[in-house]
Amino acid sequence: MPWIVLIVSGVLEAVWATALGRTEGFTRLTPSVVFAAALVASMAGLAWAMRTLPVGTAYAVWVGIGAALTAGYAMASGDEAVSVAKILLLLGIVACVVGLKLAH
Repeated sequence: MPWIVLIVSGVLEAVWATALGRTEGFTRLTPSVVFAAALVASMAGLAWAMRTLPVGTAYAVWVGIGAALTAGYAMASGDEAVSVAKILLLLGIVACVVGLKLAH
């Protein structure tokens, strides 16, 4: 169960990071509310998962999932340029996250 919570928290990290980019300095209400809610839920899930999982592993997985999804979403939505190198590097992050799970 801690791994499922950690994965969901990583997804929520991507949500709050993306929402933060759309708040325009917290002048837009909806993205600001999404940012705050996702941030609180993401941090709470990370904290809960860290009660069972090692802090280094949990944090690396959380950041890796969030970073890969945030960058992937930005490329898919056209906000960021797509390149083969970026895709391969993001797949490398995902592979490392899976590796941390398997090594646990």
